[in-house]
Amino acid sequence: MDRIFTSLASFTLLLMLMALGVGLALHAEGPRELAGNSAASWYRTHFMLGVGVGLAVVLVNSIVMTYFIGTGRWCKEVAEIYSLDRELIVRSNRTKRAAFPFALVNMLLIVGVLALGGAADPSGNLKVAPPGGLTWAQWHLIGAVSAVAVIAFGFVALWRAIRENHQIVGEIMTQVGEIRRQRGLE
Repeated sequence: MDRIFTSLASFTLLLMLMALGVGLALHAEGPRELAGNSAASWYRTHFMLGVGVGLAVVLVNSIVMTYFIGTGRWCKEVAEIYSLDRELIVRSNRTKRAAFPFALVNMLLIVGVLALGGAADPSGNLKVAPPGGLTWAQWHLIGAVSAVAVIAFGFVALWRAIRENHQIVGEIMTQVGEIRRQRGLE
């Protein structure tokens, strides 16, 4: 899972940076300049990258949550069947519970950034004035830059939790292997 997560998280962060780069280029042009075909094409590119980023962030964090649910259950069942130290179950659950908030925050944060992007859409028909004297595009930019940093931090925290969980699974496998050898089951 370590290599899979690292690859998916890296790809997702790269996609986020691409969307941010295109968005910054559009922001520099200004939303009123989107009348030209070239600018409209870049806007569509930014929009599609944003949708891809949203899907990628939710996918990666859903995979992580599924991984922890599955391995947590596996650790519990194997530890009970082989009468292993219950501390292994406690450690597995602690690692899982520590990882879930990061995955949840990552997913909620990207949904918020996408909502701000929808509010910033110059072709949209949003009648609500943005708070704080900023435009919706500026709020979207602030949210996107913040999201890249927070999600990257969350990915690092999840990567550490995955590695810790992998060590717990390795300890269980080692103990189970020893028990099976003692019982002549190897």
